[in-house]
Amino acid sequence: MDGVNFVVILRLENQCIKMMKKTVVTTVILAGTLLASFSASAQYKTKDAPENGQNPEVQAILEQAEAAETPVVITLEQALEIALSENVSVKVADMEIERTGFAKKGSYAALFPQIDASGAYQRTIKKQVMYMDFDMSSLGGLGGGTGEGGETELPDGVEIPDGVEIPDSESGSGGGMPDGMEVGRWNTWSGGVTAAMPLVNAQLWKSIRISGLDVELAVEKARSSRLETVTQVKNAYFATLLAKEAFNVYKDVYENAVSNYDEAKKKFDAEKISEMELLRAKTTVANAIPNVYNAESSIILSLWQLKAVLGVDLDMNLDIAGQLADYADHMLYDMHQHDSLDLDRNTTMKQLAIQSEMLAETIKLQKYANIPSLALAFNFSMNAMTNDFNFSEYRWTPYSYVGLSLNIPIFAGGKRYQAIRQAKNQYQQVQLQTENTERQLKIAIRQSLTTMETNMKSYYAAQDAVASAAKGYSIAEKAYQVGRSTLIELNDAQLALTQAQLAESQAIYNFVIAKAQLEQTLGQDFIE
Repeated sequence: MDGVNFVVILRLENQCIKMMKKTVVTTVILAGTLLASFSASAQYKTKDAPENGQNPEVQAILEQAEAAETPVVITLEQALEIALSENVSVKVADMEIERTGFAKKGSYAALFPQIDASGAYQRTIKKQVMYMDFDMSSLGGLGGGTGEGGETELPDGVEIPDGVEIPDSESGSGGGMPDGMEVGRWNTWSGGVTAAMPLVNAQLWKSIRISGLDVELAVEKARSSRLETVTQVKNAYFATLLAKEAFNVYKDVYENAVSNYDEAKKKFDAEKISEMELLRAKTTVANAIPNVYNAESSIILSLWQLKAVLGVDLDMNLDIAGQLADYADHMLYDMHQHDSLDLDRNTTMKQLAIQSEMLAETIKLQKYANIPSLALAFNFSMNAMTNDFNFSEYRWTPYSYVGLSLNIPIFAGGKRYQAIRQAKNQYQQVQLQTENTERQLKIAIRQSLTTMETNMKSYYAAQDAVASAAKGYSIAEKAYQVGRSTLIELNDAQLALTQAQLAESQAIYNFVIAKAQLEQTLGQDFIE
C-alpha cells in the first residue's frame, strides 16, 4: 500500500467521523448548557452598547452566520461582544436589576397615602334583644293604658323608634321589660373610603435605604456575571485555539509519516531495506491517523462549547480567528505590578461590602422599632339599615372622621431586643466571611501569578526545544533518505518535535488562562 492509498483511507475515515459527530451532539449540548448557566453577579455596559441592549454589530454577525454557507470568522473581542449581548446569565442578571428597581419603587409607595374603598352587606339571622329595667307607668301611661284594639297608648311627644318593638304591658309584670325588645333591622348595607399616611416612621425610612442597597447589590451581581462570562468565553476561545494547534501538529506528523512511508516503499522496492522496516513505516502512518481524528473532534467540541457560552445556536456557522502564537506577546508580563494584591475592584469583595452595609442598616432598622410612630388616618362611610330591598327608599347615614394615630412601643416580651441581637450576629458573620474571602482571593492571585510565571519560563524553554527538535528532525530525515539512519531514529526525532510543539502551545494556553482568571479576580472589566 503506498501513500496515495493512505490518503484515500484518511478521507474515507474522515467521512465516518462526520457521521459519528451526530451521536455526541446531545452530550455537547448538555455540557454547553452547564457552561452557559454559570454565575450571575454584577453589571456594567460596554462603551458601544446601545440603551436597548441590542448591539447592531453583534446582530449583523449573527444574521450573517445564520445564512452563511462558509464559517463566519470572529475575533476574541467580537466573541466577547456577542456573549455580553446574548448570554443567558447576563440577561438574567440584567432582569434581576430591573426586579430590584421595581421593589425599590414599591418601597417608596409606603410614604404616600394608602387609599382603599370597601363595601359590605350583612343579613341578620337573629336580632339582638335588649332588656331595660324601668317602670312603664313612669312614661305617662306607656305600657299601662291601652287604646282600642289593645295597642299601647303613648303620651304626647313619645315615639317608638324604627326597629324597636315594645312588648305589651300585659306581658310584663308591672316593672321594666322582662321579655326584652329586639334591636336592629334585617339588612345592613355599608360602603366607604379609608386613607392612611405615615407621618413619622423611622423604620419605614430605613427600609427604603435598605431597598436602595439591594439595587446596588443586584448591579454588582450583574457585573460579576459579566466578568464570569468574559472569563468563560476566553477559556472556550483559547481551548479552541489549542485544539487547532494540536490538530496542525498531528496533521504534520501524519504527513511526515506518509512521506516517510513513501520513501521506505521506494527503498523496499529497490531492495535497500527489509520488509520489517517497511512495516514499521506503515505502522507509524496508521498510528498517526487516530491522533488527527481526535484533534479534529476536539476542535468541533470546543467550538460547540464556545457557542454555548456565547448563547447562540450550536448549529450557527461560526469559527474563530488567530492562533495561540498571537498571544505570545501577552507573556511579556510584569509580575510585580500586583504585589499590592489590590482587591478594591473584586466583585466578591464589593458584594460582601454591600451586604455588610445592608446588615448595618438592618441593625439600625431593628433599633428604630423602639421609636414611636405617628400616622394620619381618614375614614368616610355611608350606612343603611332596612328590613326590605327597596333601594330607592333607603336612608343612608354618613359617618366620617380624620385623626392622628400615635404608636408608642413599650413592651414586646424582648422580641425587639432579640431582633437587634440577631442582626448584629449576622453582621459579625459577614465580617468574618469578608476576612476569609480576602485571604482566599489573595491566594488565588498568587496562584495565578505563579502559574503565569511558570508558563512564561516553560514557553521560552519550549521555543528553544522546538528550534532544536526541528533541526534534529531535518537532519534525521535527510540522513534517513541517504540511508545513514534508521526509521526508528527518524521517529524519535519526530516524537521530540511533536512534544516540543505541543509544549509550546500548552505553555501559551496555560498562561492566557491564568491571566484571564487573574483579571476576573482583580475585577478588570472587559472594556478595559
